Amino acid sequence: MQDNFYFLRPLSQAIAQKLGAGWQLGYEGIYEQMPEQGSVPMRLGTAFSQTKDELILGFYREEAEEEFYWRVTLQPQFCCISFPDDFARAKRNSIDLFTQIQGKYVEQVIQFEQERSFALVFSENYTLLFKMHGRRANVILFQGETFLISFHKKFIQDQSISLNALDRLTPQTFEHFEEAEYQWKNIFPTFDKHIKQYLLNKGFETQSPEKKWETLENIKRELENPPYYLLDSHDAPELFLFSPDKLGHSIDKVLIFQTPIEAINGFYYAFARNFHLSQEKQDILKKLQKKLKQSEAYLNKNFERYAALEEGLQNEEAANILMANLHQIPQNTTSVELYDFYHDQPRKIKLKKDLSPQKNAENYYRKAKNEKIELQTLQKNLQRKEQEILETQNHIHKIEAFEQLRTLRDYLKKHRLAQQQTEATAEQSLFKKFHYLGWDIWVGKNAKNNDLLTQQYAKKDDLWLHAKDVSGSHVVIKNQAGKKIPTEVIEKAASLAAYYSKRSADTLCPVLFTPRKYVRKTKDLAAGQVIVEKEEVIMVSPERF
Repeated sequence: MQDNFYFLRPLSQAIAQKLGAGWQLGYEGIYEQMPEQGSVPMRLGTAFSQTKDELILGFYREEAEEEFYWRVTLQPQFCCISFPDDFARAKRNSIDLFTQIQGKYVEQVIQFEQERSFALVFSENYTLLFKMHGRRANVILFQGETFLISFHKKFIQDQSISLNALDRLTPQTFEHFEEAEYQWKNIFPTFDKHIKQYLLNKGFETQSPEKKWETLENIKRELENPPYYLLDSHDAPELFLFSPDKLGHSIDKVLIFQTPIEAINGFYYAFARNFHLSQEKQDILKKLQKKLKQSEAYLNKNFERYAALEEGLQNEEAANILMANLHQIPQNTTSVELYDFYHDQPRKIKLKKDLSPQKNAENYYRKAKNEKIELQTLQKNLQRKEQEILETQNHIHKIEAFEQLRTLRDYLKKHRLAQQQTEATAEQSLFKKFHYLGWDIWVGKNAKNNDLLTQQYAKKDDLWLHAKDVSGSHVVIKNQAGKKIPTEVIEKAASLAAYYSKRSADTLCPVLFTPRKYVRKTKDLAAGQVIVEKEEVIMVSPERF
């Protein structure tokens, strides 16, 4: 409901009052709310972004030393305007936006008719439009009717918006309701899913036309004169303009606000708290589920090996049988059948032709010794993995039950799960990473980053690639034990090495490749420079992934 017309209308009125500006309903409408006589409107002091999908606006009034901050969140899954008491700008990684209107007065606020948009009109005929359209929300600057710039540049169609065409002038009379064949959506297009549910609960479709119209007018009247209700649930908080008990929600869990600014701030902080809790729980649970799956796969695989070692043909038995029958074993034979006194039956034992019977027995004793060591090691590893699975399952069970972000973070810190998560995230962001035909390809981002990739993160059996005789990114194909890297994967990685090099514009580029163990660096070499001792060369076309 935070981006619904019936909420934006009183919110834009409250904003106008706070800014000392006039407010009007409709682009061509007349003032419904004039600024107080003698009041000085606020100026826009700052407009910047330091977080993806978030715009910060700061307004000020010099005479009263008054400030008014906005946080405009324009994420695909959440669009909302909130009003923090103050806002500290980061020293790095922030960018100024809408510089054309910084320092200019806000003269009026326009709420577009039956539309999820409002605008601030500045001096010199600048208009800043807030289009609160869910996943396609945006903030757009115009001068007159001319598009200048928008916050999200990916929405190309926003350049074609006409401010004077945004109003939806839908007549809301019983006569038009009759003409629409009593379809309320045509007359009240901004009634949302909550209204739809409410009408369904009231048996709206079974009412007479006159009763239907009375119901609709009562809803509109309540929407235009609410307190504001916040249902702060742990799943997803919701903002209502009419009492949630009409939708079957318990009123005990509802917070009530008298002003739209208080209501939207309460909603934003409730949503942010639940959103971050949900995101962090989802991230750590995903990692724990993956760890659990890997541990269970390890158990299944190695229990089979353990059973084979414990119950299968024992090398020590074979050695003892050979030693007891040395005089019966002919020389230069590959197998012999002897009496097995362990199981009271004949037994065929394989031999190495070039070894004497005694050396063959010694060979079986050596295998038996290794078998015992492997059995002991497997037993320890299986016990450790079983304990690890129990701990992981316990973590998952407890984390799923957390309802407070602070409690979750304290738990992750106490059990060092947060540290593991941070390290994994840090490694993930160090390099460009691609996945092709089941193989991971890592690409360095700059000279120092190339050194980090090659010297610290690449293993000796990883395949290392680089465009020949020019500067460029180091590229690594991560090795998979027991598998040979397919030619098409090498070609794909080589095309990336060519693309991220000084030869990216060439038609063909020679790329050298070699196992990482043949790449070394001496102290006298500059960042990114290495010595390659052994190499092969492949010709490829430079291509981005």
